[in-house]
Amino acid sequence: MGDAAATAEAFAPGHVTAVFCPHAEARDPRARGSEGAGLVLELGVRARAQYRLGGPRRLRVTSDLARPLPISTEVARRLLGERSGRLDLHLTHALPVGQGFGTSAAGATATALAVGALFRIPRGQLLATAHLADLFGGGGLGGVAAILGGGYELRRRAGLPPWGEVLHASFRPTILIGVVGDPIPSPSILGSPRWLRRIERARAVWADLGPRSAPEELFAAGERFTDRIGLASPHLRAVLRSARRHGAQAFQAMFGESFVALPRSPAHRRRLIDWLEAVGISTVEMSTDPRGARRRPVTG
Repeated sequence: MGDAAATAEAFAPGHVTAVFCPHAEARDPRARGSEGAGLVLELGVRARAQYRLGGPRRLRVTSDLARPLPISTEVARRLLGERSGRLDLHLTHALPVGQGFGTSAAGATATALAVGALFRIPRGQLLATAHLADLFGGGGLGGVAAILGGGYELRRRAGLPPWGEVLHASFRPTILIGVVGDPIPSPSILGSPRWLRRIERARAVWADLGPRSAPEELFAAGERFTDRIGLASPHLRAVLRSARRHGAQAFQAMFGESFVALPRSPAHRRRLIDWLEAVGISTVEMSTDPRGARRRPVTG
């Protein structure tokens, strides 16, 4: 490689969980995660990694956010290993962090794919590194497994494939996402026996979801799950009720002070957007990502 720097880029989509049940008891952590279902978003995290051989071992992680990124940093550190030389990693986020849009898993996965391309590390090892960093870093349960494909995802068995089983199907409608309050830290929920009992009891509301479930069925299950576990704040609950009155199915993105809405018709879409603008709730309309996490051509 000489003095030249090698560069690689990757993209990992964000993700919203409509329904889920944690499974963190497996002896092998690669088999830990969650069962559930959600959507893989067209927006996510882009990683650009550059490696220059020679000199002392050095890792530098930057991003467009004014905050540390311990999970992605841990992925880069583990993949750099004992190699000498300088690894620079920059992450760009297109979704809010800490609001249930899977940015920690997306950052970990994009980092793994970009850094791994520089060192020709097998894909399975890269994804396991991202999964374990997200799991033990307090990011979530199963986010990396969910974004390896696109569209509607159904986690039928917890864990990173092949330990886990995740099915994907196309999802054609566009959706609206919005944030109405401060982030909810995932560890505070996943470490609470009270919340875990509520989640376990609520899993019955999505028992009938399958790989061919219609968008309306996923959103109906998400609504029932949101209402059953009662994690949403009073303000978010009021927003969800109003969104439903304006002709949309809407559920809380797990775990965020945020929502995902599916209008029932074009007329209902216009009605919902007009109401959201009138009350000052900023939203983004988007499609699902059809492909999942992947390498990108290097630009610039």
